[in-house]
Amino acid sequence: MKPICVGCQRFYRLKISGFHFTEAMPTSGETPATPGTAEPERWQPYKLWVGDLWRCQGCGHLLVSGVAMLPISEHYQDDFAELSLMAQFRQLQVNDC
Repeated sequence: MKPICVGCQRFYRLKISGFHFTEAMPTSGETPATPGTAEPERWQPYKLWVGDLWRCQGCGHLLVSGVAMLPISEHYQDDFAELSLMAQFRQLQVNDC
């Protein structure tokens, strides 16, 4: 079943199947990095994932779902730099651990 927007009482519509995005980890520091968009400079790419990007036609809300159990690559793997270009094109980095 498609995701549902509770506020609009509508089904989300699939915008991109195979949406690449990056999960980040905090850079080293004395205090923990704030999750989200408050301190993007304190996060670095860690894992690459693929899911589906959905959009509510009512309010425009976006969500990613259908993500596999394992990432397609991690920062220590040889293909990470090459595959991360796809995620950078999508411009979504999740700053939360």
